[in-house]
Amino acid sequence: MPRLPGKRIFVEMLIAHGTRYLFGNPGTTEQQLMDVLQDYPQLEYIMGLHESVAVGMADGYARAAGRPAVANVHIAAGLGNALSMLYDAYRGGTPLILTAGQSDTRLLMYEPTLTANLVEMARQFTKWSYEVLHAADVPQAVRRAFKVAAQPPTRPVFLSLPMDMMDDEADVEIRPLGEVATRVRPDPAAIDRAAEMFLQAESPALLLGDRVASSGAVAEVTRFAELVGARVYTLNATEVVFPTGHPLYLGSLNTGNPATREVLQSFDLVLAAGGPLFQQFLYLPVQFLGPNTKVIQLDDDPWEVGKNWPIDLGIQADPKLGFADLYEAVASRMSGTDREKAAGRIAAAEAFKRHLRDKFEQEVRAVWDTRPIAPARLARELKNAVPPGTILVDEAITTSPAIQAAFDFDEPGTYFRIRGGAIGWGLPAALGVKLARPERPVVAVVGDGSAQYTIQSLWSAAHHRIPVTYVICSNRSYRILKANLRNYLKFSGQGNRQSKFIGMDLTDPDLDFAALARAYGVRGWRVESPDDLGEALRSALRADGPALVDVVLDGRL
Repeated sequence: MPRLPGKRIFVEMLIAHGTRYLFGNPGTTEQQLMDVLQDYPQLEYIMGLHESVAVGMADGYARAAGRPAVANVHIAAGLGNALSMLYDAYRGGTPLILTAGQSDTRLLMYEPTLTANLVEMARQFTKWSYEVLHAADVPQAVRRAFKVAAQPPTRPVFLSLPMDMMDDEADVEIRPLGEVATRVRPDPAAIDRAAEMFLQAESPALLLGDRVASSGAVAEVTRFAELVGARVYTLNATEVVFPTGHPLYLGSLNTGNPATREVLQSFDLVLAAGGPLFQQFLYLPVQFLGPNTKVIQLDDDPWEVGKNWPIDLGIQADPKLGFADLYEAVASRMSGTDREKAAGRIAAAEAFKRHLRDKFEQEVRAVWDTRPIAPARLARELKNAVPPGTILVDEAITTSPAIQAAFDFDEPGTYFRIRGGAIGWGLPAALGVKLARPERPVVAVVGDGSAQYTIQSLWSAAHHRIPVTYVICSNRSYRILKANLRNYLKFSGQGNRQSKFIGMDLTDPDLDFAALARAYGVRGWRVESPDDLGEALRSALRADGPALVDVVLDGRL
């Protein structure tokens, strides 16, 4: 076995696990790592000018690649700066390995500058948080980090790397974790019971979350929905969990809107899979399901099953295997009458979807020439401009519904949206997505308020020559806050009150994102006229390198 210092053991273990990129922002406690990287050109350092940029890039990479990404930040201050993106990764279930340098352990008793208990700082937003004290422990610490991050339910882990440990030497074997099979089949008795419940249902629905996507279960879910004629909605889903152009797909349910109750009241059976059931941000005294609605919950995260809502049947299993087994159990029991009923439900859903699409087309036509530009016009122009195979990264916030209505995301891995709610994810995440999928065009649509949280991402795009096209939705406000405040006043009986929306406008001076882009070395366009929008988008998409289009949007509620 070779005798190596901790810094080389760490880097070689990352390489042994197939790590190609290390996302980071360096500091003095990381100096050993930063120096040794020059000896390992196969591990490329992708630099962010702020720790939230580094972790946001890693999050996007991990989600698009479907494997753990690795990031490194600077001791307590850097970890503190990274916590918002770590929170998003934790709430969304991203397999991410975050590391940070730590002071020399011989100094810790003396409370050196920038030192804190890093393990405790990271613990609440990670599955496992640990400080590696001995170089000999680095191989197993890295193996465990990859195992825990990638094992369902996937989430981030954290390793603290003290300076003296990185210089200590040990005789070690550089050996990766190896393959770990994590798929678990459902209980056959539970599948049989679920099948009987579907055969008895007259109006079934599927409510899907992101773990359907991470399980690779889209094809199985689609096949099952078509078999039983179930309408499909998403709950907090931020990736493609069902083809959105499919006749049975009817959109995302907003648990912050009482109208969601009206949508769900007609169903006598609901199967929730791969996501949180009725996770709310704002309290509403609403019972979303009727008292006679039966509920099945299928998930590979045992914590989610029955956590927020009483269920009739919980099934802990891999979603891909669960839906495959459920299909076989239902199909083998279906009569001709059952199949006719399912076909009738599909026809009714298809007619309803045509109605929704016709309504959206009417809305687009009604605002086509308005100025400032309407979000619906932007969404349609963008759809017409992007080349086939484009991956869309969405942190458009209040423009997201228009994006989702204009596009059909039918291929898994072609749509990624912010999850967790800590804004600033979109700009850096798009860079990580592009590094994971270099063969695909990547377009990020980001709100102007969100973009300012991680605007330094533009430097990383230019410096590393990552050809992402950014579209900034400049409504010159935190429009989502205005909408939420207006709803609060409405639902609390204060609907007649006129709020001044203090602290919610991004004006005086206006933000010029095209100028900011050019300052960071990125080509920029600013569009105010709807007639100029299509050509500006196409020009940016043709650019050789990163580009940004700043679109001045109508911010009225």
